[in-house]
Amino acid sequence: MGQTYRATGINLKSMALGESDRLLTILTKEYGLIKAVATGARKHRSGMAGRSGLFVMNDLQISSGRNLDRITQAETIYAFTGLGQNLGKLTAAQYLAELVLVQALSAQPQEQLFGLLTQQLKNLEGGEHNPLLSLNHGIYHLLAIAGFAPELHACCLTRQPLTPNLSSSQWQVGFSIAGGGVVKLAESLEFKQSAPKINYHLNGRELNALQTLTAYDPPFDRSPDQFLDRSIEDALSYSTWITVERILRAYAQYHFDRPILSGTLIDTCFNL
Repeated sequence: MGQTYRATGINLKSMALGESDRLLTILTKEYGLIKAVATGARKHRSGMAGRSGLFVMNDLQISSGRNLDRITQAETIYAFTGLGQNLGKLTAAQYLAELVLVQALSAQPQEQLFGLLTQQLKNLEGGEHNPLLSLNHGIYHLLAIAGFAPELHACCLTRQPLTPNLSSSQWQVGFSIAGGGVVKLAESLEFKQSAPKINYHLNGRELNALQTLTAYDPPFDRSPDQFLDRSIEDALSYSTWITVERILRAYAQYHFDRPILSGTLIDTCFNL
């Protein structure tokens, strides 16, 4: 990187350092995940105070240090202030940030990850829709970037397409975390010896909601409101999106091999 470098970054984590500084963990487009000290950020009336807040995007000039890099200049490009005005939106943003911190690499460009996070935070901040919708969409596509996206359109055992039956309350498919996605239940019984464990049973509306999340690909420049099928009211209900979040959370925890601590906040926030 050299002794001084410039980057565009979003603050994802902050901790007090010394008497008046903050140590920031920042996702940058150019260099991936970095840690840098915001000198004097905790001082009253410090110019760095606002720029060192969570979910603030800055144009940064950073000086490389032997132990820690230091921010020498920061100009705010965008502050996602709307997230702090709604507990559900802020909790969902923290959840996405936690997933990004798990998978982001250091010392190499992370343009796709940076672009996805930026758009998801904008969707959460400005959308009038259920925050769980944007959260689920973000989780799925973060899994996709990491190479762990679950198979939601075809049976993991037979590769046969699966189309949700929205007219029958009895119709179901299985979801296997270890198997990597949805499983037709009849095939699960037929391949009993080799079939993966079924962790969840999904009805047609739940499978439809999951499949809807896959329809929206990069560059992530539209709100989820613009691609959801509004004619399927049940697929937009809180109960459906709650089920989807639980499934994606369990799947992400399995593949990233660590708990998602923000999931507890989601449970509390949405009274699950």
